[in-house]
Amino acid sequence: MIAAQNLQTDFHQEGYSRLSDTDLEDLEGRNGKSGKGKKGKKTLGEKLKGSEVRGRVNGHHQENDMENLSLFEIVKLGKSATQSVVDDWIESYKTDRDSALLELINFFIHCSGCKGAVSSEMFRHMQNSEIIRKMTEEFDEDSGDYPLAMAGPVWKKFKLSLCEFIAVLVRQCQYSIIYDEYMMDTVISLLTGLSDSQVRAFRHTSTLAAMKLMTALVNVALNLSINLDNTQRQYETERNKSIGKRANERLELLLQKRKELQENQDEIENMMNAIFKGVFIHRYRDVIAEIRVVCIEEIGMWMKMYSEAFLNDSYLKYVGWTMYDKQGEVRLKCLTALQGLYYSRELNARLELFTSRFKDRIVVMTLDKEYDVAVQAIKLLTLVLQSSDEILTAEDCESVYHLVYSAHRPVAVAAGEFLYKKLFTHHGPEDEGRPRRGRQCLNANLIRTTVLFFLESELHEHGAYLVDSLWDCASELLKDWESMISLLLDEPYPGEEALTDAQEAALIEIMLCAVRQTCECHPPTGRGPGKRVLTAKEKKTQLDDRTKITETFTVALPLLLAKYSVDPEKVTNLLRFPQYFDLEIYTTGRLEKHLDALLRQVRDVVEKHTDTDVLEACSMTFHALCNEEFTIYNRVDIVRSQMIDEQIDKFHRLLEDVLQEGEEPDEDDAYQVLSTLKRITAFHNAHDLTKWDLFTSNYKLLNSGLQNGDMPEQIVAHALQCTHYVILWHLAKVSEGSASKDDMVLLRRQVRAFCMMCQRYLNSISTVVKEQAFTILCDALLIFSYQIVASGREALEPLVFSPDASLQSELINFILDHVFVDQDEDSSTDDEAGKIEALHRRRNLLAAFCKLIIYNVVEMKTGADIFKQYMRYYNDYGDIIKETMSKARQIDKIQCAKTLILSLQQLFNEMLNDLGCNFDRSASAFCGIKELARRFSLTFGLDQIKTREAIAMLHKDGIEFAFKEPSPQGEGGPPLNLAFLDILSEFSSKLLRQDKKTVHLYLERFMTFQMALQRDDCWLPLISYRNSLQTGADDDTLSVISGMSSRSSTRSRKSKPPAASKRKLPEGTYALNHNSSIIFRVKLTSCFIVFSLCLALRGEYSQVAWMMAQKQQQERASLQYSKMRGHIQHTIGLMEDDEEPIVEDVMMSSEERLDDLNEGMDFDTMDIDLPPSKNRRERSELKPDYFDPASIMDDSVSLKIASFFFLVTPGGVLIFR
Repeated sequence: MIAAQNLQTDFHQEGYSRLSDTDLEDLEGRNGKSGKGKKGKKTLGEKLKGSEVRGRVNGHHQENDMENLSLFEIVKLGKSATQSVVDDWIESYKTDRDSALLELINFFIHCSGCKGAVSSEMFRHMQNSEIIRKMTEEFDEDSGDYPLAMAGPVWKKFKLSLCEFIAVLVRQCQYSIIYDEYMMDTVISLLTGLSDSQVRAFRHTSTLAAMKLMTALVNVALNLSINLDNTQRQYETERNKSIGKRANERLELLLQKRKELQENQDEIENMMNAIFKGVFIHRYRDVIAEIRVVCIEEIGMWMKMYSEAFLNDSYLKYVGWTMYDKQGEVRLKCLTALQGLYYSRELNARLELFTSRFKDRIVVMTLDKEYDVAVQAIKLLTLVLQSSDEILTAEDCESVYHLVYSAHRPVAVAAGEFLYKKLFTHHGPEDEGRPRRGRQCLNANLIRTTVLFFLESELHEHGAYLVDSLWDCASELLKDWESMISLLLDEPYPGEEALTDAQEAALIEIMLCAVRQTCECHPPTGRGPGKRVLTAKEKKTQLDDRTKITETFTVALPLLLAKYSVDPEKVTNLLRFPQYFDLEIYTTGRLEKHLDALLRQVRDVVEKHTDTDVLEACSMTFHALCNEEFTIYNRVDIVRSQMIDEQIDKFHRLLEDVLQEGEEPDEDDAYQVLSTLKRITAFHNAHDLTKWDLFTSNYKLLNSGLQNGDMPEQIVAHALQCTHYVILWHLAKVSEGSASKDDMVLLRRQVRAFCMMCQRYLNSISTVVKEQAFTILCDALLIFSYQIVASGREALEPLVFSPDASLQSELINFILDHVFVDQDEDSSTDDEAGKIEALHRRRNLLAAFCKLIIYNVVEMKTGADIFKQYMRYYNDYGDIIKETMSKARQIDKIQCAKTLILSLQQLFNEMLNDLGCNFDRSASAFCGIKELARRFSLTFGLDQIKTREAIAMLHKDGIEFAFKEPSPQGEGGPPLNLAFLDILSEFSSKLLRQDKKTVHLYLERFMTFQMALQRDDCWLPLISYRNSLQTGADDDTLSVISGMSSRSSTRSRKSKPPAASKRKLPEGTYALNHNSSIIFRVKLTSCFIVFSLCLALRGEYSQVAWMMAQKQQQERASLQYSKMRGHIQHTIGLMEDDEEPIVEDVMMSSEERLDDLNEGMDFDTMDIDLPPSKNRRERSELKPDYFDPASIMDDSVSLKIASFFFLVTPGGVLIFR
């Protein structure tokens, strides 16, 4: 992309932001030309002397003139009023219109970021296309910045100043200059030509200028139309007078004025047509989204300003078509432009055809992937709805209704406003006489409508989301607690339809959500950023609303609980209201009798219900009321203690009876034990019941269940949960630091006994019991791991409990048996909802165990059994397994890598057991393991330095596994696990180059001479793995030499004269290359051979491996020689014909890296001049690209490595230089 060459430097010079005395010189190096005409007439810059541009600059009072600043610089600085700048330019234009117009042309050129300027000679003798072509050459191709595309407050202000300048210019010239057939024609022609340029800066700037010019002309045309109508009306009035009263001279003047206005209007219309057809028609489809945005924004302004001329289907169609644009910002601008039209009721009649044609598109845009677009689409439909109820069908409205449950709050709020306008704003004549409160008030009817809408939304059961969506527009309705309570408690009037049971439940839920929204003042979970800091006004409103809620529901809540005490769903929601009460009001308002009534109702609910949700709600209600800060604490605590005493005494009696019988309890006894245990467990969750010693009772119950095996599963499950709460409350008490040594010993014994009990229950026949025991056991192991001593709690170290190997094995086996099962195999349920619930339970089980891996409670290698299921169960557990791998890598990269390779090895062994040792490597099982390895490889990321050791260790374990088992075919056959190398090659790309060499050396320790010579299909995994290690490893030294050559050639190019435009072959290069090629057959040695020889002399490299490598390299020597000569000759030909030098991309150029690679090797390297490229059109016809390291590696091009003569003797290897 072409942009201004010196834009970034010139635009950031100090002279542009801070003017000094020297800054007032001509920044373009040209003196201002004196205007033609009267002598002494001041130019634009001179007129600014000592006026608006004077001020304090650089800490000094500026008195110097700005006579040499260009119009662009003056507008950019923004220190002069636009009106005065335009007036000065008009004066200059009246004096010398060519000079002033040239200044205006250069203004637009400079606004585009072009460093060039149009001279008066160019202006007189060159066409616009030639001028634009000349200006295009002045751009710097290396920079993509230009004023409209640059960030920062200066350039944002410049854009506004540019738009304002154009608007003021047309406004000031609207009575004379724009009709001179010179200024406007020249400007429009220039902008039209620039808008068709290939240069983005020209196209963007000129389009913006042309569109703003068009907007200004539309304003002029509108004024002309108004004046023309006024003149015509005055003319008709004067002509209708009687002959005696008629003024003929006035009629002539009015007729002449009307003719002049009509001519001016025709001129303006011609100008607008030229801009519209020359710029808009082409640029509203421009490839740059910003340009399309400018066009759509301005056409929306035209239709709104001058609707008589522009608000018709001929112009609306462009906005309609652009609503299908791929860029969200363009679609957004279309919607905002249309909103300005639909907002006016006067314009709605002209939009009927457009609405019918594009209504469906607007409805679809409510589901736009860009949330901002979706919000504006919903707002536009709301405006359409206000204009007419008949336009949108029921299906259209329903597509918007369900968006009130969107997780994105702006979308939901916009949909809530649409819903409110559709359902709640239409009042009939019968609504006028309704009372203000009670069942028959207007709000009560609207509340009924809200409840019906909530019930009809069968796919959504989130009352909190619905309330939050309506909160901004209907908060007063949702805060009408009296009307809601009246609908629930008062008897219906004669002829009034009573609420159904479902409607009552929905109303209670909506009422609870409204109370929560009022008291917490933030959106529900999952929507919005969460809590925010409230202003002082919001805090006062919150306190007032909370006081009103407490006063209202303190009286009504006991009555509501008494009415709905047998309905679990309604009672559960009603019991949550006290959490939002201001408890001080019970005392200050003398409402203790209502508190006693509430406590009686809650206690009655506890006696009646056994549902877990209801009991937990009762427990939370007592927890909210038992606040020691308030005076009601003693009153509530007495009731709570009495109720718990009764339940625990009852539990002990029932348990004693059950255990003494020694037989399976009957249904009645089991129900009594279960219901009592449920109540105790629910209250133990929020209240400390350690003084009642529930551990002993529950442990006896659990032990009896294990011994007899006849205990109902629900009793066992709740007993496990209750015992878990006992241990946690005991731990909380010990953690406070006031516990004795005996308490610590007791807790330690309880923890170990309970964990052993849970481990034994993992083998229960009941799925519910097994899952409960597993979850609680994982939580207990996590809580009592070494994490417990963190944050200065070293005193709790005796409580640390670590699982042994047998427990870890049992836990992972449980996961494999109960989590990694197909849904078809899970026969516990057949319906879809049941399957989803079962999957949710299995995910919780897997997450519980993965937490043990993450927090290092169990050994990381146990995760191998989980990681190997990543691909097979990706849809169900992929997110959990991936997060576990990520956390494990953060803990220990090497151990995590060893775990990953272990999981692949386990899958490979399982495949061998199923398919046998002669399996087909194209089998789905093997391909699945390779794909899993590829996925594992991607999890290591792009930073090879961080994962270097882990990847190397992974390859080490993989190589050892591949050669671990001998060949089942006997000596000479491939090892049993050799195919695993094919899987291991998926990780080769994660190795650094030098590590590839190390891994390759380690691989060859396990290889024999015969293995290296094998080429059968069964040996392909070894061949492919070796190739994957040699792909980058053999290229290290080559890249270094290429880098040295590139640096050398760069230095040689820098030493050439600047005028040299053709790259010459340095003298003597061909002879040198030719002489080197003569002895190439004897002296050429690859980097690998030299390295192998050096290692052989040191005794670090096996002689067998070296002989193998020597044989392979000798077989390639003759082929390399022929390729070498061909490439050298081709290189010379390319250099002779090349006209366009290229900057080499050197892969390795640091001297430190060169020294590291050449350590221990003495090379006499010879720099070669790499061939430059042809021009861009001919590059595709070249032979192999010599800047591609792959081609260097494959063809061994033009390498002059140190020459060694070597002789193999019985006594060893002798090397001669």
